Amino acid sequence: MKEKKHFLWFAAILIGISFQIFCNSNESSTIESKYLNHNDSVKYVGMQQCRACHADIYNSFIETGMGKSFDLATPQKSSADFTKHHVVFDKFKNLYYHPYWKNNSMYILEYRLEGKDTIYKRTEKVDYIIGSGQHTNSHLMNVNGYIYQLPLTWYAQLQKWDLPPGFENGNNSRFSRTIEFECMSCHNAFPSVTDFTANKFVNIPNGIDCERCHGPGEAHLKDKIAGNLVDTAHEIDYTIVNPKKLPWERQIDVCQRCHLQGNSVLKEGKTFKDFKPGMVLSDFWEVYMPKYKGQNDEFIMASHAQRLQLSKCFTESNKQNKTSGKNFETLNLTCITCHNPHVSVKKTGTQIFNNACIKCHSSNTQTVCAETERNRMLKQNDCSSCHMPRSGTIDIPHVSVHDHWIKKPTKQKEIDKIKEFAGLYCINNSNTTDLSKTKALINYVEKFNGDKIALDNVQQIINTTKSDWIDEKIHLFYIKNNYDEIVSIASFINVNEQTNAWLCYRVGQAFLSKNDFVRAELFFEKAVSLSPQSIDFIDKLAQAKIMLNKLDEAILLLNNNLKTNNKQEGSYVNLGFANFKQNNIASAKNNYNKALELNPDNEQALLNLAAVYNIENNKIAAVKLLERILVINPQNEAVKQLIEKLK
Repeated sequence: MKEKKHFLWFAAILIGISFQIFCNSNESSTIESKYLNHNDSVKYVGMQQCRACHADIYNSFIETGMGKSFDLATPQKSSADFTKHHVVFDKFKNLYYHPYWKNNSMYILEYRLEGKDTIYKRTEKVDYIIGSGQHTNSHLMNVNGYIYQLPLTWYAQLQKWDLPPGFENGNNSRFSRTIEFECMSCHNAFPSVTDFTANKFVNIPNGIDCERCHGPGEAHLKDKIAGNLVDTAHEIDYTIVNPKKLPWERQIDVCQRCHLQGNSVLKEGKTFKDFKPGMVLSDFWEVYMPKYKGQNDEFIMASHAQRLQLSKCFTESNKQNKTSGKNFETLNLTCITCHNPHVSVKKTGTQIFNNACIKCHSSNTQTVCAETERNRMLKQNDCSSCHMPRSGTIDIPHVSVHDHWIKKPTKQKEIDKIKEFAGLYCINNSNTTDLSKTKALINYVEKFNGDKIALDNVQQIINTTKSDWIDEKIHLFYIKNNYDEIVSIASFINVNEQTNAWLCYRVGQAFLSKNDFVRAELFFEKAVSLSPQSIDFIDKLAQAKIMLNKLDEAILLLNNNLKTNNKQEGSYVNLGFANFKQNNIASAKNNYNKALELNPDNEQALLNLAAVYNIENNKIAAVKLLERILVINPQNEAVKQLIEKLK
């Protein structure tokens, strides 16, 4: 399990913008409670059941970006070019990548050259392609249910292969980036994930389906089979959610469930599976974004909902409708004013989008536009080309999208190279708690490589509130590598009463770093009991047992770990060390080499294998391995000293 997601995101907004539009209303709560498919007993039935009655909608929807969002890796699903021998080079890792098909199966080859000789290679099969292909195709592998992103993405607009977003500039996590439920659920229908694991999936559907926007369909299906029909032109069918019939706040929530990428903080006891269309999104989680002083022109890929809600068109139209008491069906502007989610953007046509603008921006029969007719014709009378210009996003390379902040055209200002972090703000709730803010700030640093000044903000909140937030305090000190503080707090923790696996893991890591292997084992055992299929937890427990010379127990844990997921280089390193302590040198070498087959730059495997060669009096081989460490980490003084001694 990986706690960090290893991908970068940033967003900038004007400081001081009012977010009153996100406040929840009593009207919304009353309406949402009427929907029968909000009941937890109502099951999802799958889009093929919807297709039986709504074939036309189904046939158009599967051609949309959502309909093509996720599928098995097949030549039909891929939009990438394979007509040439494409190779991508990561200069930071000194690794090459080559995608290819063999017998209708896709593979990614990773290799390293020394001169013209291939000195390392690893090949992994692609199991899934994520992304519609309009902007990108990224690639995932399935290791016994554990899902990982692979280190190649196809960028459709530029027709090129490159490293995926977040893998660039020395951040290439190669084959180890975990795809967790939060990520998967926005690119897919609802998969099933093993409880208390980050990325072990039981069932993975092939693409976003009808029920993502309409809610579970079992009640609706049974009602129609029973012959209960509703005249939806005049009434609302409460067996299923039609987003068009929702108040504008709840309409936006349906869309920003996924089109609002950010730092999501779950409410207590909630999961990313709990929200259903028509519910209040902020009842389940709050989405935070960072503010940077003086910058508001940058945006991220999945920020459509946030950017739209900065638009005067949006704020004024909904304010007017709210104060005038108009029916929600006559709203001027929400996402579905311009977008029919059942029809591909490619097939919608410019005039459909223009009509949404003309509806408000016209006087009698004349469109209100300050631009000359000649210039409008040069833009093919496309309102969005001026008021929603295309530009690159700051989190996804090689991609350009329309900025959904609708505004008058302005000259692009040069963006400062140095940004000054000004805090986080919550997009979908104006009334957040100190605890929620604290969790968001911690996530910002840990998951999104954010400015570490945010940790000072966390400490300030904790000091000000004088709250006994044990989980958050331990998490804060864990990020700061302040294990002394964790050990101090741990003296007040009854491990047997703990229900937070991550807290137990972090405390265990603190004790491990202090060579207190007995208490490290105790907390790791509790973490594993709470999350029995979390590979990293099991690996750490085995490590503590090795240090306590409980070698047979450790070897059993590690072998079971590798039977579950044989792509874990850390498990091979620990298994090799256990073998070494048992004086089983052959097995130790074998497991160290298996780790290096997965990652030629695993420093611990290189160091341990060098130690084995030194014991065997093969100093030349030992020095070669140590020199490989210096290529990876030239500042490793301890390794430099070892080389000098061996020479």
